[in-house]
Amino acid sequence: MRATGLIRLLSLALVLVATWIFLRSSNSFSTKTLRLPRWMGAEDPRNIIETKKTKCGLSKPCPSNYFAFKICSGAANVVGPSMCFENQVIMSPVKNNIGRGLNIALVNGTTGQVLRKDSFDMYSGDANLLVKFLKEIPRDTLVLVASYDDPGTKMNEDIRYLFSNLGSSYVKQLGFRDSWVFLGARDLKNKSPFEQFLKSNPETNKYDGWPELLELEGCVPRKVF
Repeated sequence: MRATGLIRLLSLALVLVATWIFLRSSNSFSTKTLRLPRWMGAEDPRNIIETKKTKCGLSKPCPSNYFAFKICSGAANVVGPSMCFENQVIMSPVKNNIGRGLNIALVNGTTGQVLRKDSFDMYSGDANLLVKFLKEIPRDTLVLVASYDDPGTKMNEDIRYLFSNLGSSYVKQLGFRDSWVFLGARDLKNKSPFEQFLKSNPETNKYDGWPELLELEGCVPRKVF
């Protein structure tokens, strides 16, 4: 009987020890591993990194005293161009204020206020209308330009000269169905760094008869001209 009692006592002791070990490991498990994932529970505000939206969807925000802009040329004769300035879409197919040829917006270089926007048919339109428009651009004005379909058929020497005076490096090469995006200013002393140009070439054109669209974005300082 003494042996049987001893065995029962040892068995009870083993059960108690096993139970204690289980409860301890269970408590440890509940405190260390049963935590809500961060996406399910409240996150410490100190660990939250806010993702700030940039103006016009730029890859990074512009410094203070700079304007954010994005200009997209048209795609062939199907998708029209668009312009965004300081997070305001000023010309686009959705706004229904674009046209075949050259789409141009004038913006005050100090305040950022949109002064005027218009499109000029460079295939069958009157080139003199564009000449008059360019000659009347006031000082301290930013000029945003986007091509659509054909920007070059009606291009003449007067127009090329006026765009060159706005800081364009490529307007002298602009021809039939080329793609062109540009931001300049009247009486710019140096050539504008904001310009892209792609010549229409049957061997390299992305679309049937047209080169691919161009996208130009950046930060332009207030009144640096």
